[in-house]
Amino acid sequence: MKRTYYLFNPGRLSRKDNTLKFTPVDEEGREGQPRYIPIETVDNLFVFGSLDANSMMYNFLGKNQVAVHFFDYYEHYTGSFMPKDYLLSGKMQIAQMKHHIRQEKRMLIARRFIDGAAFNMLKNLRYYTNRGKDVTQQIERIEAYVPLISTATDIPMLMGIRQTYYEAFDTIIDGFTMGNRTKLPPSNEVNAMISFANSMCYSVCLDAIYHTQLNPTISFLHEPGERRYSLALDIAEIFKPILADRLLFSMFNRKQLRESDFDQNLNRCLLKPSSMKKVAQEWEERTKETIKHRKLGRSVSYKHLIKLECYKLTKHLLGMEEYKPLKIWW
Repeated sequence: MKRTYYLFNPGRLSRKDNTLKFTPVDEEGREGQPRYIPIETVDNLFVFGSLDANSMMYNFLGKNQVAVHFFDYYEHYTGSFMPKDYLLSGKMQIAQMKHHIRQEKRMLIARRFIDGAAFNMLKNLRYYTNRGKDVTQQIERIEAYVPLISTATDIPMLMGIRQTYYEAFDTIIDGFTMGNRTKLPPSNEVNAMISFANSMCYSVCLDAIYHTQLNPTISFLHEPGERRYSLALDIAEIFKPILADRLLFSMFNRKQLRESDFDQNLNRCLLKPSSMKKVAQEWEERTKETIKHRKLGRSVSYKHLIKLECYKLTKHLLGMEEYKPLKIWW
């Protein structure tokens, strides 16, 4: 079965027959013990350290449909190497573009993304209310906001809900304070963890989109950018409360993350490399968790749910069925 591999150390990636060879290299240029990874076991690579690889290596990865996602020093997603599209569809490209340029069609999809995100945010807040965390103020404000989603006439009107949701984080998380949301760079432990988990969620959504006929650069909620796959940002809005936020709540409150897991320097705060490995392991386990899918009548993993969400959007764009966002009823 294919899986995700995480490369945290700087090193060199090369090919040996049908196997990837990763050789870690320290700051002095000394090589460590190579690690060999059979290419047929690789779904994608997440690269957090500097990586030395040539064009022949990327040709090999592309032929085997292996995506490579890169993260910068601040642990933010910076870009991806994506194999050549193998599910190209002119019909889908035209349909997706029509839904983007026609305001009423675009707003319908954008509203659905926010509707799904708001539902899943409220499920998180109610979960912690039942465990003695007083976030009733944020719940009431989001509940008052939800009926307005269906009448929103522009994108900015839809994007304010997450700020209200973030205000509950200081109450939910024990021992750490988030304060204002800061990204470049994160100012404290909670912001650092949010950025890292959100980047992981974005990358998994991009992988799911790649395995459909959707174009990842044509989005509906977020504005398309020249250097980003903005549709992955759209899909991630639904899954960040389910995957990224629940992960960080759990790891902080179970004391899996402590102050010693972060590198605090001047006005920035970053996860240490060893701590990133710990979070990545928890992330991988969480995306593999399964829940009972009401419509399918069987258990599916969260990772597969993201693919199903992409397929639902595909059917909507082609006029086959109305898109309804995922709402988790755990």
